[in-house]
Amino acid sequence: MARALAAVWPLVKGCITGSVLGITVSDSVASVVTMDGASMHPTFDPQQAERALVEKRCLYRYDFSRGDVVVFRSPRDHRELMVKRLIALPGDWIQIPEKQEIRQIPEGHCWVEGDNAALSFDSRSYGPVPMGLLRGRVTHIIWPPQRIGRVGRKIPEGRIMPL
Repeated sequence: MARALAAVWPLVKGCITGSVLGITVSDSVASVVTMDGASMHPTFDPQQAERALVEKRCLYRYDFSRGDVVVFRSPRDHRELMVKRLIALPGDWIQIPEKQEIRQIPEGHCWVEGDNAALSFDSRSYGPVPMGLLRGRVTHIIWPPQRIGRVGRKIPEGRIMPL
């Protein structure tokens, strides 16, 4: 029995080490998220079950820019991860066309919207999102192979109001 244990121990040790390293990388450097739903169409194709790379180093200093696609915990259900475009940062003034309203984003919050406004449940429904709910920035589509590429920043025109 001791010989069998001695033979298996390097494999067990390698699995444990690999798991710890994998969890560490997933928590602090990068992870992969599966896109579903039509709220981010055409950036993500709802028919493809695309997978995207989520960069997490931006969380150390909340280094986000307007136009980034971000992953965050839903303000309504913290078990659910959502993917939307970051439209406004703390202190920005934003125009909400549907309500003919202009409002300032409070400190510690941001405004997120889906690219497909007609099918998106986003800040227009639940208001500004606390920055503490952000979990990373989507940088690349990594699956399927024909869609591999960088996810660009873009901001809808006329939404951010100058100070």
